[in-house]
Amino acid sequence: MTLQNTKNLRKQVASFEKSTTKESVWQLINTVVPFIALWYLAYLSLSVSYWLALVPIVIAAGFLTRIFIIFHDCTHHSFFRDRRANRIVGTAMGVLTIFPFDQWGHEHSIHHATSGNLDKRGTGDIWTLTVDEYLAAPLRLRIAYRFYRNPFVMFGLGPIYVFLLKNRFNRKGAKKKERMNTYLTNILIAALAGGLCWAVGLQSFLLVQGSIFLLSGSVGIWLFYVQHTFEDSYFEADKDWEYVKAAVEGSSFYKLPKLMQFLTGNIGFHHVHHLSPRVPNYKLEEAHNNTPPLQNVPTISLATSLKSLRFRLWDEKNKNFVSFREVKTLVKNRVSVQVKPEL
Repeated sequence: MTLQNTKNLRKQVASFEKSTTKESVWQLINTVVPFIALWYLAYLSLSVSYWLALVPIVIAAGFLTRIFIIFHDCTHHSFFRDRRANRIVGTAMGVLTIFPFDQWGHEHSIHHATSGNLDKRGTGDIWTLTVDEYLAAPLRLRIAYRFYRNPFVMFGLGPIYVFLLKNRFNRKGAKKKERMNTYLTNILIAALAGGLCWAVGLQSFLLVQGSIFLLSGSVGIWLFYVQHTFEDSYFEADKDWEYVKAAVEGSSFYKLPKLMQFLTGNIGFHHVHHLSPRVPNYKLEEAHNNTPPLQNVPTISLATSLKSLRFRLWDEKNKNFVSFREVKTLVKNRVSVQVKPEL
């Protein structure tokens, strides 16, 4: 991709960066109100059966995922034109999704600036090793990595660690404004949880909110994972890394059924989002449909995305993700080449 093409592509997408207050407010209403209603319906259903309550719980988890996308847009200051409005709404949505506004905003901005950069991994991304790094790593690190990349750990225990543990504490070096926002978010979360426990009882709160949290958390991590972990993704050393290429080649177009697209706030158009984070989620599809070059990006469906579960390591030589099993084959091939006698 030439420099001129890069500039033209970013210019084409820039026309979709302006948010519309009416659309943003409507999205808040059609997301938060159904979530609250479904939460209450799940609570009422508990008097009959937890299995009956699972129906509104599953749907509510989808709406909580959508709430997170609103929060996410606010941290990019793309949901409203006014920065203060983004901050207020973003902090409120952060309470519902258990994410501090400033802390997430800081880490996520680094993710956007370094996604696919092999020399700048480690902040706001999925832990990814290259084949050579994995083979050279000590046994304890390889065991830890395999544990981390296990689907049951990543999508089962992952939400508990990320939401309940990691985000409750300030990062080292955080500025006062960020630290105070984390404290405020924690206080508001405790107050909301305490109020709900008082109103519906601890057991009911844990059954409803705990289930919604685990389901939406798993979905959130899966979305983040699959949007950057697909076979022919983009990873380069810093000297060869390019922002636009990382956006359009290293972020997938996750083509989902319309209902799932709605509940996930169009985040499947992740290539558009990475190219221009200032495009609000409700304009991502429009930007994709009206920018021809963006329609030729890596596309995955709900079915094909399941293949990503076996992708574990990045093969720098072949520029693709491989499984642990495939690494053994790669090692055998390298050894056979090294010992092959000269003719």
